Amino acid sequence: MSEVVATNQTLLVVGAGVAGITAAVEAAETGKQVVLVEKRPYLGGRITQLYKFFPKLCFPTCGLEINQRRLSAQPGITVLTMAEVTQVSGSEGDYSATVTISPRYVNVNCTACGACGAAVEAEFDDEYNYGMSQRKGAYLPYNLAQPHRYVIDPAILGTEDADKAKAACRYDAIDLEMQQQTIEFKAGAIIWATGWQPYDANKIQAYGYDRYANVITSVEFERMMDKFGPTGGRILRPGDQREAKNIAFIQCAGSRDRNHLKYCSRICCMASLKQSTYIGESYGDDEEARGTIYYIDIRTIDRFEDFYQRVKEDERITFVKSKVASITEDKDGNPIVQGVDTEGYHRYENTHDLVVLAVGMQPSVDRSMFPVEVSVNEHGFIEADEGNGGIFAAGCAADALDVNRSVQSATAAALRAIQVVNRNAAVEN
Repeated sequence: MSEVVATNQTLLVVGAGVAGITAAVEAAETGKQVVLVEKRPYLGGRITQLYKFFPKLCFPTCGLEINQRRLSAQPGITVLTMAEVTQVSGSEGDYSATVTISPRYVNVNCTACGACGAAVEAEFDDEYNYGMSQRKGAYLPYNLAQPHRYVIDPAILGTEDADKAKAACRYDAIDLEMQQQTIEFKAGAIIWATGWQPYDANKIQAYGYDRYANVITSVEFERMMDKFGPTGGRILRPGDQREAKNIAFIQCAGSRDRNHLKYCSRICCMASLKQSTYIGESYGDDEEARGTIYYIDIRTIDRFEDFYQRVKEDERITFVKSKVASITEDKDGNPIVQGVDTEGYHRYENTHDLVVLAVGMQPSVDRSMFPVEVSVNEHGFIEADEGNGGIFAAGCAADALDVNRSVQSATAAALRAIQVVNRNAAVEN
């Protein structure tokens, strides 16, 4: 069984996305001991699945590499992947945490050579690519995953594939006898940084995501643009693998809607504006390539406003002020976007090659699933409440935030958590 050396001077950080890693590193760089718990097999969270950041249009790999270097430079951080906090008891300055660790079936000897993956035949929907492609039963979650180790899908245990994977490994890295582990340790404060998940587009019946192959979500479009993604970086219609050049971006898909998410998810306007630039990147001066952004209103501030203005100057991009009413499909699988343009008050039925829904952002953890009592608002985000004691939310566990604001939130949470353990140390001394 794994052991974690921790005391009531230790900080527990739950979630190793950009917010969790930032909080862990900020705390460790002040000399604090940190236990960083992540349920996925790798660190980095949802930003690893993005193609580019806005507004600079830089690749996430740069920021990830810097954060991972800072993380590895801190001996005071214990990292647990494929792990979940299942119970928390105690109070501010004196918590006890129970963590359940799922088996990876691959030990630290792994060199990520890929021999096990080549030997396995079984394939499954690739969750990293939102099910748009397949992965093997022995797999590396993505090309830059940290830890850089393969994972054996438990579904192949007891099959010939599992035996083939073990036999193919030259480094004795595959351990099919690994068992689930449960560990307990102390912590003085807890930072909850479990991130966000995209709103389920299947629930937006009028937009036909559940029926029309060429209606996809904004997060799926990000994976499509990645050179290591399901289409090798090409904008291809899922329905027929044909190039999509006439693309619709629909704002507020599941946000600002009393039937879905009542709040503004904040990132969607900039996400669609960013993704509209992918058209020029993919097709250059091709006159057939164009995009249409259907919006209620564009919410951009500060430096984001400059980005918005640059997109407006692109002659390939058209803006239609409208809450799209519905989407249908013609006999060729082309989505037809229907609604009323509220600037000219005329009805439209516009045919596109592909529709991209800017889906809303919601907390990853349902309010009923928290292992400890915390104050959660009506939308499921953790509120800043004195009743939470030494438990602080960071990043998108606290609100719908972009990457920059998630980092700021994480730094603030780390400072508050440090104050808790410092006060506790002063009392004990």
